[in-house]
Amino acid sequence: MKMKLSHFGYELPEAQIAQHPVDFRDDARLMVVNRESGSIEHHYFRDLANFFEPRDLLVINNTKVFPARMWGNKEKTGALIEVFLLRELNAESRLWDVLVDPARKIRIGNKLYFGDDDSLVAEVIDNTTSRGRTLRFLFDGSYEEFRLKLKEMGETPLPKYITRPLEDADTERYQSIFAKVEGAVAAPVASLHFSKNLMKKLEIKGIDTVEMTMHVGLGTFRQVEVEDLSKHKMESEQYWIYPETAERVNQAKAEKRKVCAVGTSVIRSLESSSITDHRIKSGNGWTSKFIFPPHEFLVANSLITNFHAPQSTMLMLTAAFAGYELTMDVYSTAVKENYRFLSYGDALMFI
Repeated sequence: MKMKLSHFGYELPEAQIAQHPVDFRDDARLMVVNRESGSIEHHYFRDLANFFEPRDLLVINNTKVFPARMWGNKEKTGALIEVFLLRELNAESRLWDVLVDPARKIRIGNKLYFGDDDSLVAEVIDNTTSRGRTLRFLFDGSYEEFRLKLKEMGETPLPKYITRPLEDADTERYQSIFAKVEGAVAAPVASLHFSKNLMKKLEIKGIDTVEMTMHVGLGTFRQVEVEDLSKHKMESEQYWIYPETAERVNQAKAEKRKVCAVGTSVIRSLESSSITDHRIKSGNGWTSKFIFPPHEFLVANSLITNFHAPQSTMLMLTAAFAGYELTMDVYSTAVKENYRFLSYGDALMFI
């Protein structure tokens, strides 16, 4: 059957949208699903090592979320405007691609003032989409000082469905323990369940981990608005597959070991860099690959992910990996069994 947007709707009770992470990262629940038999088991993330053999390979995303949400005041009216930094377009000219809210009041030529002392000013120089704008920041100081100023004025960009106020703990918890290459505006949420203790357990059992980088952008979370999925366009996200990563993934594939992608960002990067006979090549690039059923995966044969929103691109990718019927069955079980959903929610693994 041809997959449509309406195939991916399901009832998600509001009470199951996690507003906080669990106290300890690896205390999140873990649903383990066998793709062949369709069996569903309930565990905790701290049990992860039990599902791997020595020399199996986990591929993790080491991207780091930067404090992308800022608040500015419009000149003259003083209206409070949310500015969400998406990406730097030109370092020298201090040009940034951003989203603004409310957008109807923000036009080309307007200036926005940030901070109590207005020490940072931005001018709107282009409209890109209904909410998208290009800003040029005006700041007297070096580029390093400018980036520090952005960091100081920005806050952790928790998704809007987390409706509580931001807390100090979010700075650490909306970031994986292996986050190091800054550039994401959303966390690769499957990574948030890994703790130092769990990494040690994996290491002791001889389970390998390799890193790659994909800067998760807001495009991943953008609502799909077309019933015909082939007409949906994903926004491009930048990724890097390091030479050592490509080598170790290809070796694991050749030896028929398990290659587990930790998160949808990892699996999209691996699929975007795959070449003939199920191998991948190193390098960096941009991908706008939108994966929905049917899709033949060439690299990973196991996936760790979270429970995603109805009609989201991540749910569609999950269904492509595990099969549509099984995925929707898994989601209805997760609702029934009171699993926690979305960024701070529980984990799901397909083996």
